[in-house]
Amino acid sequence: MFYQAQTIRILSLSIFFGLISGLAGCSSWISGDFKDPEVRLVKVDVVRAKLLEQHFTLRFRIDNPNNVSLPVRGLEYVVHLNQVKLAEGESDVWFTVPARGHHSFDVPVRTNLWRHLRQIVKALEKPDKPIPYRLQGKVKTGLMFGRSVHMSRNGEIIPGKFIPE
Repeated sequence: MFYQAQTIRILSLSIFFGLISGLAGCSSWISGDFKDPEVRLVKVDVVRAKLLEQHFTLRFRIDNPNNVSLPVRGLEYVVHLNQVKLAEGESDVWFTVPARGHHSFDVPVRTNLWRHLRQIVKALEKPDKPIPYRLQGKVKTGLMFGRSVHMSRNGEIIPGKFIPE
């Protein structure tokens, strides 16, 4: 009976210390060893454009600079095109970005640009003139001890590249 109690106590302590050491490994994610991933909007595809509703696919790429794989639990985003809100939403797709690797994924978007039509037409009058865009949002990473990585990117697109001849 005494040996059985000792065995259970030793087993319990072993499990406890195993969990503690596992959490210590996770703390490197939460603390200074973790480097934020780089998130980029790499492509916008027009799926269908009607007068009152437009369907786009936004393609994002996440680069993981860390030595461990990075679980991603979702993405919240807002995309502005020339100060006009093009899209806003959330993707709850789960995936893992390999250590020192990257992962690309698509987010379907539905929007109504009717109230901004005048601004958009004016911007498209000069198809060789760049139009500024802004991407803001956050990526939800990790599993139990996740963190949100905020992102903000500015850039330009040349509308002539997207207009069919």
